[in-house]
Amino acid sequence: PRNLAKLEPIMRERTIRVLDALPEGETFDWVNTVSIELTTIMLATLFDFPLEDRSKLTRWSDIVFAIPQPGGVVESQEQKRAELLECVAYFSRLWDQRRGGAPRNDLVSMLANGEATKHLSAAEQLGNLLLLIVGGHDTTRNTMSGSVYALNEFPDQYEKLVADPSLVKKFVPEIIRWQTPLSYMRRTAKHDYELAGKSIQKNDQVLLWYVSGNRDEDVFSDADTLDIDRPNAARHLSFGWGPHFCMGSRLAELQVRVLWDEVLARFERIEVVEEPERTFSSFVKGYTKLPVRVARK
Repeated sequence: PRNLAKLEPIMRERTIRVLDALPEGETFDWVNTVSIELTTIMLATLFDFPLEDRSKLTRWSDIVFAIPQPGGVVESQEQKRAELLECVAYFSRLWDQRRGGAPRNDLVSMLANGEATKHLSAAEQLGNLLLLIVGGHDTTRNTMSGSVYALNEFPDQYEKLVADPSLVKKFVPEIIRWQTPLSYMRRTAKHDYELAGKSIQKNDQVLLWYVSGNRDEDVFSDADTLDIDRPNAARHLSFGWGPHFCMGSRLAELQVRVLWDEVLARFERIEVVEEPERTFSSFVKGYTKLPVRVARK
């Protein structure tokens, strides 16, 4: 909480800068102009990554789960592998620069010097980094985009939020539930088990469908509807459950809250003008394009 309190002013200042630069009355892509820009800047801050190279973080995040196909994010497995090797080389330079130096609080330095991580191989370090990149970028950016889309789909909830901006705190867990930026997580069964009358065999791959749990009518009434006043929205599964609960959950919530604090302070509306283009993935539930127009107060 103390570190989040230090980050919030930086986050708010950068959010204001991005929002104040938006063109009024013109159609633009919210995904690239706002969601990706804000999450990439924050990730670069956490890594102490050169800001001029921050677009690389977006690219690496996009290709991790990309399905190679003609005209896709990557066209072949070979291209995907080559770009991930570029990621390894880039971060290897950062690790070498920061290993053994003066104590620093960025995540790369912590990985390079932490007792539990400093002896890891480059491939193992890359696994940690890609987890942080995707976890700190894809998920929050898709919730930021999904929040605009959802409020246009449920205009009564938008009216409620405009009338009382203090409801942003209640809106945040509900939009994270409604959007569910990662559809599932996979686990491997360590032994035979029976669950709800179904047999799971040792070494079976089991998918935990967060997106299904978050629309479970036994837990969330009228679950397909965005409801800012939903009393149990925080019971959502978007951050996982148990020992693998998302370590960046509070940061993600803060980013979405700060965004909408500042949106409501300066815009009458953000209007979606076309249906979004969606991420080609069964894992990432997200948006690649969301055309919008803004109207300032």
